[in-house]
Amino acid sequence: MPSLIDIRRRIRSVRNTQQITKAMKMVSTARLRRAQERVFNARPYSDLMRGMLSDVVARIEANRPPGEEAPLHPLLARRPEQKVLLLVLSGDKGLAGAFNTNIMKAAQAFLAEHGAKRQEIGLIAIGRKGRDFFRRRHPLAAEYVNIFSRVTYDNARQIGGLVIDRFTAAQCDAVYLLYNEFKTILTQRLVVERLLPLEPIPGKAGEAWIDFIYEQPPEEIYRHLLPRYVEVQVFRALLESAAAEHAARMTAMDSATNNAAEMIEHITLNMNRIRQASITKEIIEIVSGAAALGE
Repeated sequence: MPSLIDIRRRIRSVRNTQQITKAMKMVSTARLRRAQERVFNARPYSDLMRGMLSDVVARIEANRPPGEEAPLHPLLARRPEQKVLLLVLSGDKGLAGAFNTNIMKAAQAFLAEHGAKRQEIGLIAIGRKGRDFFRRRHPLAAEYVNIFSRVTYDNARQIGGLVIDRFTAAQCDAVYLLYNEFKTILTQRLVVERLLPLEPIPGKAGEAWIDFIYEQPPEEIYRHLLPRYVEVQVFRALLESAAAEHAARMTAMDSATNNAAEMIEHITLNMNRIRQASITKEIIEIVSGAAALGE
């Protein structure tokens, strides 16, 4: 049976841990507010840009002369998916519950699914946890770490430039994003999203096609907008992943703080029982000794 001194030391240790988890929860809460605001500001621009480009691509392709198969832009080229590039967005730090574990499981499922189709898969790890996990399991085409402490558009521009170069050089036939999308503080949704090539939005039955009038030729418009589109989509994924990580860490630290409080209560109750038993034993010994002397 542990002594009272050992139990008090354990209570003190658990209480110190509780203070740390409570502080980490407060830090994640403050960071989540800023990250959530950035996500909500980026979503409308990203969605409208994707929808607009997809709609324009679909309408232009519907009006193209028959027999013309050359893509309007290298980023619109559609090839059989023999070589796939996957961008895995994980966290740079731990203590975020199942945030990183779910990403690794989804990435492994993606690798297994496409590996069964005999497809060559390139992997870009964004985040220290994903880098450390896959460095021993799958060759990495590139790695980016320590960018989620402060996500900037320069990070997205750098990653997007690498993706564009590999796609236009036919080093990959399709590019996918795997990340945690921020839904609510308690909910994050794993998303596998195809980044390239851009998917046209098919026209609905009976819908009249609108002929857009461009001031510049479509090729010139695509030359400027499509690289920006890739960067914006990567930037949004980075923001979503950062917000989801802060939410997961806040929830995990809140649970850890509550568990520490319950553990302190349980250990304190056990300590009181041991102390009461010790006091009772001492009283019995004193009474027994007094009775023996009285005889």
